[in-house]
Amino acid sequence: MPKMKTHSGAKKRFRVLKSGLVKRAHANKNHILNKKTSKRKRSLRQGAYVDATQAKTIKYMIYSK
Repeated sequence: MPKMKTHSGAKKRFRVLKSGLVKRAHANKNHILNKKTSKRKRSLRQGAYVDATQAKTIKYMIYSK
């Protein structure tokens, strides 16, 4: 059976840190920004961590063996 390929979409959207946490960006920061407050847009710039329930799946997609 051939090797599985890395999921290209996951590779571009997530980073796995040395601690094992998976880092992601916030959604809703690309368009229709006029109606969003400056405070909301500032907070969307910050990174976030993937929930533990999803982290295992994302790591599998990135590090597929």
